[in-house]
Amino acid sequence: MKNKIVIAVILLISITSCVSPKVYKNLEDKYAALKKENRSLQDQYDALLNAKNEAENNFNSTKQDYDNAIAEKNQWEADYKALVNDHKNLKDSYDALVTNSSSAIAENFQKNRELLAKLEAKEQALTSENLRLEQLKKELEARSTRVAELESVIAAKDAAMTKLKNAISSALTDFEGKGLTVEQRNGKVYVSMENKLLFNSGSWAVGTEGKKAVNQLASVLSSNPEIAILIEGHTDNAPYTGSGQIKGNWDLSTKRATAIVEILRQNNKINPENLTAAGRGEFAPIASNNTAQGKAKNRRIEIILTPKLDEISKLLNEI
Repeated sequence: MKNKIVIAVILLISITSCVSPKVYKNLEDKYAALKKENRSLQDQYDALLNAKNEAENNFNSTKQDYDNAIAEKNQWEADYKALVNDHKNLKDSYDALVTNSSSAIAENFQKNRELLAKLEAKEQALTSENLRLEQLKKELEARSTRVAELESVIAAKDAAMTKLKNAISSALTDFEGKGLTVEQRNGKVYVSMENKLLFNSGSWAVGTEGKKAVNQLASVLSSNPEIAILIEGHTDNAPYTGSGQIKGNWDLSTKRATAIVEILRQNNKINPENLTAAGRGEFAPIASNNTAQGKAKNRRIEIILTPKLDEISKLLNEI
């Protein structure tokens, strides 16, 4: 378009240089008309160019919207397929649940019943065990009380036997070093008198010194009526060589124990029911029979003093 205008101007200039004024005027009018047309065409061109740019912008925007719509459509299709698949899975699960629900419910119901039965049994067992433990606790407390009572009684018995032992030792002081010993062991008092203090060899008759010792012992025992008195006769292992009614060491030891009992019975404050005589012969030695000193120790009378244990036995039976 611009080239045409330039050519027209050149032609006009060329013509004006050699044409008449009338022709020139016509040409000038034509030029003005062409110039006006050119301006109009330029305006149209600019308008078309603007329209083209606007159309391109609209096209690009529309294309972007189209691409976005395609992408969104593809996403919707993917979501739709996923939903269809989820729906299928849910339907399959639902169908399976519908198929198995009756048996599953029945099985779970039975399991629940069994568990409830077990829980009830456990609760009953626990209640019973708690009751048993409570009873055991009460019994334990009662037994603890009785044990304390028993310990108190035993301590009192031990204290009484210690007092008795001291009283006997004091009463028999004159016979210390003459084959007499007084000991306290295992809750009992043991008074041991060697035969040299009591008897002549082979005899069961108590001598004067021996009677004095036994009577002094009796005076102490008479103040303790609850004491059980066991008199044991012992010999060494030498065979008895005497004659008469004695048949051997066992018989001799028994008669010697009985002789001590007879002296104690002369004290009417001693209850005869508390007296017991026993012969042990040579079968309970306290020393070797291989020496004269050992044999002398074995030839003895042992008086074993025991507290009455009725109260202790009663407490033990209650424990």
